[in-house]
Amino acid sequence: MSNTGEQFKNIIAHSKEYGFIFPSSEIYDGLGAVYDYGQFGVELKNNIKNYWWKSMVQLHENIVGIDSAIFMHPTVWKASGHVDAFNDPLVDNKDSKKRYRADVLIEDYIAKIEGKIKKEVDKATKRFGDSFDEKQFRETNQRVLDNQKKIEDIEQKLKTFLEESDLESLKKLIEDLGIACPISGSKNWTDVRQFNLMFSTQMGSVSDDTDVIYLRPETAQGIYVNFLNVQKTGRMKIPFGIAQIGKAFRNEIVARQFIFRMREFEQMEMQFFIKPGDDKKWYEYWKEQRIKWHHALGIPKSKYRFHDHLKMAHYANAASDIEFEFPFGFKELEGIHSRTDFDLKAHEEHSNKKLQYFDAEENKNYVPYVVETSIGLDRMFLSVLSSSFEKEQLEGGNTRDVLHFPPALAPIKVAVLPLTKKDGLPDKARSIMKQLMLKHNCHYEEKDSIGKRYRRQDAIGTPYCITIDHETLEKDTVTLRNRDTMEQERISIAEMEKIVDEKVSMNNLLNQLSV
Repeated sequence: MSNTGEQFKNIIAHSKEYGFIFPSSEIYDGLGAVYDYGQFGVELKNNIKNYWWKSMVQLHENIVGIDSAIFMHPTVWKASGHVDAFNDPLVDNKDSKKRYRADVLIEDYIAKIEGKIKKEVDKATKRFGDSFDEKQFRETNQRVLDNQKKIEDIEQKLKTFLEESDLESLKKLIEDLGIACPISGSKNWTDVRQFNLMFSTQMGSVSDDTDVIYLRPETAQGIYVNFLNVQKTGRMKIPFGIAQIGKAFRNEIVARQFIFRMREFEQMEMQFFIKPGDDKKWYEYWKEQRIKWHHALGIPKSKYRFHDHLKMAHYANAASDIEFEFPFGFKELEGIHSRTDFDLKAHEEHSNKKLQYFDAEENKNYVPYVVETSIGLDRMFLSVLSSSFEKEQLEGGNTRDVLHFPPALAPIKVAVLPLTKKDGLPDKARSIMKQLMLKHNCHYEEKDSIGKRYRRQDAIGTPYCITIDHETLEKDTVTLRNRDTMEQERISIAEMEKIVDEKVSMNNLLNQLSV
C-alpha cells in the first residue's frame, strides 16, 4: 500500500478509535456510505459550521441565514432541472463487477499525467536548486509540454462528450486511453449509462405517482423559493446574500473514500443576489473571499488549488472548484458558481409567481443574477482531519498520534488534569474546570499517569492541557502545555482564563478575513 493509502487507512481507524466517526448502524453490519459523528466528531463539525456561519453571516451586513425544509414541493425539482438533468454517467467493469463514474475514471487518468509532470518539475528543482525557474521549465521542457498537450486534448474531448451526453464516445475515450479497473486491472467495460441521483419517497396516505416527493439533493433551492420572503421581510437591498447549512441526499452509486462521498451529507451554501451584468465582478470576489477563508486555518496553501469546470452545469456561465489535496489526491472541496438568473426565472415559470426585485435607484424590476458558494461540510471535516493527523516520531524512538487542529476548531479546547488523585489536587482542578467550562468545551481527567493523559489529549486534538500540582496549592499557578510543541509554561490562575481565551478564540480566524 502507498504511503498516502496507509495514511488514509490510519485516519479512518483513528476516527473510530477516538470517537470522531462511526459506521452507521454498525451493530447491524453498517449501511453503505452512511456514517455517524461521534462525541468529538460532532464538536469539530459544529465548530466548522460556526466558523463558516460567523464569517458569512456575522461579518457581512448584507447576508442573512435561513433554515428551509428538507421536503419541498416536487415541482421545485422539475423547475431546477434535477428531475431531467441530475444524472451521473456510470460504467461497470464486467470482471470486478464494480461501478464507476465514467468522467471520474478519465479525471483520475489525467491526474496520473499531472503526476508525471510534477515528477519532472521535482527532479529539475533538485538539479538546479535556487536558480530553478519553474515557469520557464514548464513552458520549455518537451516532456512537460507533450504531457500538457495530452491533458488538454483529453479534457477537451471529455468536456464535449459530457455537454452533448455522448455516452458512446465517453466509453470509447475510456477504451482509447487504456483505462483499467483499479480493482481487477481489466479493461472490459459495459456501455456508459445515465443514472438519476435523487431519492424519492411518498407523502400522504396514498402511494401513487401524484404523491411522489424527493429528498432534497441540495439546499440551494430552499433559498431560491424563499428569495422574496427574505428580501421583503428583511428589507434587503441588492446585492445581498442568503446563507444556509443543512442536510442533502444523493443516491450515490459510486459512494467511496470514507466521508468524502456519502448518500446523506451536509452542505454550507450561500446564494448572493446581484444586478444582471455584475456577475463577473462578484464571481471573482467570492472566489477570493472563499480561498482566504480556507487559508486562514493555517493549512499549507499548497494543499489548495482552483479548478475551472470542464462541463458547465445547466444553470451556470462560470464555475470553479476549490480543490483540496486529500490523502487520495486533489478533489473538489467547494464550488463557486455564477448561476445567472436561471433558478429564479425557472421558478417564476413553474410557479406563475413573480420573483423579481424592484431597484429603486434604476426604477425598474428585474430578476437578479446569483453567485453561489457551496461547500460540503463533511468534506471540509475530512480536509481538516486529514491535514491535522500525524504519527509523530519523538526522541528515543517513541511515537505519538496527534491531531494538529486549529485551536478554534478543536473539539475540546482545554484538558484539566490534576497531577494526582490526592492531597486536594482534584478539588482544585474541579474549581478550575468550573471556571473554564463556562466559555469553553473542557475535559477533566485524573486516571493514569500524566504522560498517558497527555497522549490521549494529543490524539483527540486538544490544543492545551492545564496541569494542577502541589505548586498550584502553594502559589496559585498551573502548568499550561502546548499540544504541538509539547512545551510547558507556568502561568497564574488569575491570568489563566484570559490566556486560554486568546489562544483558542474563533476571532483568531475571523480577524484574518477582511470584509
